[in-house]
Amino acid sequence: MKILESLKWRYAAKRMNGQRVPSDKVERILEAIRLAPSSMGLQPYTVLVIEDEELKKQIRPIAMNQPQIEESSHLLVFAAWDDINPEHIEEYIRHTAEVRNMPAEQLNDFKNTLLGIADRNTQEQNFNWAARQAYIAFGVGLVAAAAEQVDATPMEGFDAAALDKLLNLPEKGLRSVTIMPLGYRDADNDWLAKLPKVRRQKEKFVLEA
Repeated sequence: MKILESLKWRYAAKRMNGQRVPSDKVERILEAIRLAPSSMGLQPYTVLVIEDEELKKQIRPIAMNQPQIEESSHLLVFAAWDDINPEHIEEYIRHTAEVRNMPAEQLNDFKNTLLGIADRNTQEQNFNWAARQAYIAFGVGLVAAAAEQVDATPMEGFDAAALDKLLNLPEKGLRSVTIMPLGYRDADNDWLAKLPKVRRQKEKFVLEA
């Protein structure tokens, strides 16, 4: 499928049939998410992959009882860093130097820029910035799933504090931002499956400045 055909095919499935998504498709979706752009390349978020049926059952009431939670093959939780700290930045610089086969000292100016940005913001500002970066990766994940003809439902309707507690995210320095069930649509039981996709008219959506 070409990209526009894939995007026309996808929609936010309201019911899934429980069929398992092949592992190679899941891996390609996750790799696309990993390759997504982020500000400064820092990628201040983590993606948790949940397959355990009992855990999904516990998450469902936290997520407004949405059935896709349990009906999905894999449940992805996008969790942003609770704060941007010097340890995060030092690790990123070390990794960059290793990948690019260069002395870490050559990245000192870049490191100091990152440290300065993180230091002048409050913890909540750093978290909000990290959450916005997570959403970029989230969008890439939705497109990648469509390209694989895997249904993916974007979800914000959940109790983030309760989900964080269930998944022990505070201990990991993380806070949940959004979740993405992966699976296959149950077209016979999904009221949205056969309805035309609705998007704003191009002439109203795209303006020439």
